[in-house]
Amino acid sequence: MLLLNSDAYYRFPLLADDRSTLGRAGADEVERFLAVRADHHPTPLLSLPALATRLGIGELLVKDEAHRLGLCSFKALGGAYAVVRLVIEKASRQLGRTVDYTQLGQDEVRSVAAEMVFACATDGNHGRSVAQGARFVGAKAVIFVHGGVSPGRVQAIAAFGAEIVRVGGTYDDSVAEAARVSQARGWTVVSDTSWAGYERIPSLVMQGYTTILREALQQMREPPTHLFVQAGVGGIAAALGGHAALVLEAQRPKLVVVEPALSACIFASAQAGQPVKVDHGAPTVMAMLECYEPSQVAWRILMRVADGFMTVEDEEAIAAMKALARPLPGDPAIVAGESGAAGLAGLLRAARGDAMRQALGLDANARVLVINSEGATDPARYRDLVGLDPADVRMANGEIQA
Repeated sequence: MLLLNSDAYYRFPLLADDRSTLGRAGADEVERFLAVRADHHPTPLLSLPALATRLGIGELLVKDEAHRLGLCSFKALGGAYAVVRLVIEKASRQLGRTVDYTQLGQDEVRSVAAEMVFACATDGNHGRSVAQGARFVGAKAVIFVHGGVSPGRVQAIAAFGAEIVRVGGTYDDSVAEAARVSQARGWTVVSDTSWAGYERIPSLVMQGYTTILREALQQMREPPTHLFVQAGVGGIAAALGGHAALVLEAQRPKLVVVEPALSACIFASAQAGQPVKVDHGAPTVMAMLECYEPSQVAWRILMRVADGFMTVEDEEAIAAMKALARPLPGDPAIVAGESGAAGLAGLLRAARGDAMRQALGLDANARVLVINSEGATDPARYRDLVGLDPADVRMANGEIQA
């Protein structure tokens, strides 16, 4: 299902705070952070010419975030960056001098970090990022996980030394519990969603994501005409769409936001013309996108920069995973998790229908960029859904590891 943006603020300029966060200067700040990460390398931008031909478009490019900072997910850019920024700001205040990223290893800076506790709720990937960031600076992380988070994803978070707190219910329940406990204990919540009175830290998380598009634009011959991006609470879609609008201006691509049909809070908000919370139903296979209420910051950006909103079924996401794992001749094999393939699932659905193709301008001149937002963050789940081991898919491209 496709819904074109008809919001009264569609194509209005971003608010000043969002321009500051998502523009060139904000992306420069993230680059300075990444420069001190020995494990940072730009993620691959892969071309799928055979699939593009089959879809009747000019070019299909996949930005593969399965290779991001050892976490196998784009989330590595957000939570960790926010944690480090908050440590630097507190250290600068306490030490009475400007602290920069190159000084994070100094004893007096690490002493400040050691007194800080960062908490968050997660479906898996954001929690790993916050935990990795906390370990990087010598702080403590407490991660709240709901019942739907798989054991494999919980173990991956704990591997970074984080304390795990299990919460009954859904992701939204874990968000509320993380906020309640953190307020009582004086911890800092690093959430990837925002609510009234809590916007700056989620904005820092989103700022981290601008690196994805900045790298892609540097790797492309010319900017994309279309950008299909998946959404949970809306953070990555808003970050990339906002950055594109600010740096590309008139050349900005058409942004299509793709969500699971079972938890489409952004789509419902677009229908209502305001942020709405959707009812909980059956869980979606796209676990990293299973969110029922949009981030307020993300929504105010998306109402301005998104061109369309789509939902996809679980079977379509799994089909997209399989299409990437077993590519057409000449195309590279790509390991995409359940949520990682959602953007491509949206493109595949849009390309099947004449009305959608015409509404979005998906023709032989279209240059489409999709984001593989995660690899096989739960390898056992990947094997169950795709029927292949992720290591075997990577080996098909001569890769040793994700």
